[in-house]
Amino acid sequence: MTADVKGGPLARQAAILCDLPQFCLYLDHRRRWRESLTPAQLPDGTHTPEDAADAIRQACGVESRAELDHNEWAGAMFKRIQADFMKWKGRSEQS
Repeated sequence: MTADVKGGPLARQAAILCDLPQFCLYLDHRRRWRESLTPAQLPDGTHTPEDAADAIRQACGVESRAELDHNEWAGAMFKRIQADFMKWKGRSEQS
């Protein structure tokens, strides 16, 4: 996609999500689970907002979060990421 693509609601939601400390914590937990790591190997607080933005771009197959509003597949993947985070958040708040 070209650099002149403007972000819309999904791009804004992605930016907000990446700035949430809980989302970065979710990424820590998710990576530990996927790679069978211990908290000592990947402590909480490892992922930064920049890491979160990179993770979203990579998972959605885009170079810019602005593309989330213009690529149907990428937008759907971002919505799945949001839903997975909300499920995790709900479970972690019950613990």
